[in-house]
Amino acid sequence: MNGKTIAILIPVFNGIRFTQKCLNSLYGIFSTIGVQAGQFKVVVIDDGSTDGTREWVEEHYPQTTILRGDGNLWWSGGINKGIEYALQTLQCDFTLWWNNDIHCAEDYFINLVRIAEEIPEKVIAGSKIYYADEQNILWSMGGKFNPRNGDKYVVGMNEADSPAFQLETEADWLPGMGTLIHRSVYEKTGMVNAKEFPQYHGDSDFTYRAKLKGFTLRVYPQLRIWNDKTNSGLQKIDNFGVLFRSLSDIRSNYHLGKDLLFYRYYAGSVLAYRPLVRKYFYYIGGFIKWWALGMAGIRKPK
Repeated sequence: MNGKTIAILIPVFNGIRFTQKCLNSLYGIFSTIGVQAGQFKVVVIDDGSTDGTREWVEEHYPQTTILRGDGNLWWSGGINKGIEYALQTLQCDFTLWWNNDIHCAEDYFINLVRIAEEIPEKVIAGSKIYYADEQNILWSMGGKFNPRNGDKYVVGMNEADSPAFQLETEADWLPGMGTLIHRSVYEKTGMVNAKEFPQYHGDSDFTYRAKLKGFTLRVYPQLRIWNDKTNSGLQKIDNFGVLFRSLSDIRSNYHLGKDLLFYRYYAGSVLAYRPLVRKYFYYIGGFIKWWALGMAGIRKPK
């Protein structure tokens, strides 16, 4: 790769079994494809795990850099800590945003190296992401956002893979996994907004800002990743207390304040808030509907 290096940034907090599986998979692939020494730098940002994550990584993969947090980094702060180390200490050319709950195709890094060699620095490369428990069902081919009407969605979500998703696709924003970013992007765009978007929207806010700065976001279908969603967010909303907490919990994708903040920054008019109103109408209304039916003895299908 002409001497260029890629730092793989993996923010973690507990979930040791996911980290074990992730690193076993990464280093197994590196061994199989014969990665050159120093070509990839694996950086785990451990935000105060209490389940032995750091000790396990140090014992089994001592070549991995471990950066430590105090439990208050969340995703965005962890990624920023990794970015700073990758660019300033390791002097890497690229960072690759990763998660400990994903695994990739055997040819992923072969394709990644080729793409990194070919694309101009102004291109941010995204991955094609599937659900881990449904091997051929898409989770993401990048995201779209229309500031005029407020539509914000993930391309391909819950759709079966097909020839339509075998083509490179330009996006408006990208998720925080399998996203390859050249160091020049940070120099022009700045860092992830960890203060206002500590968890959700940190990735979409950063990549959308980069697009507004003139960078191109492109999803490459040959970069295939599978995401285990059981390790993400609040898993079960089964009572009103959890429902109300989900509207303000940092771990929740229904954090109302963060959604409003994203739209305040990027919506083109007040009319662009309509999709946000629909989102929470169906979310809260759907819960109330099934709560009422449950009181009548009718259970929601699993």
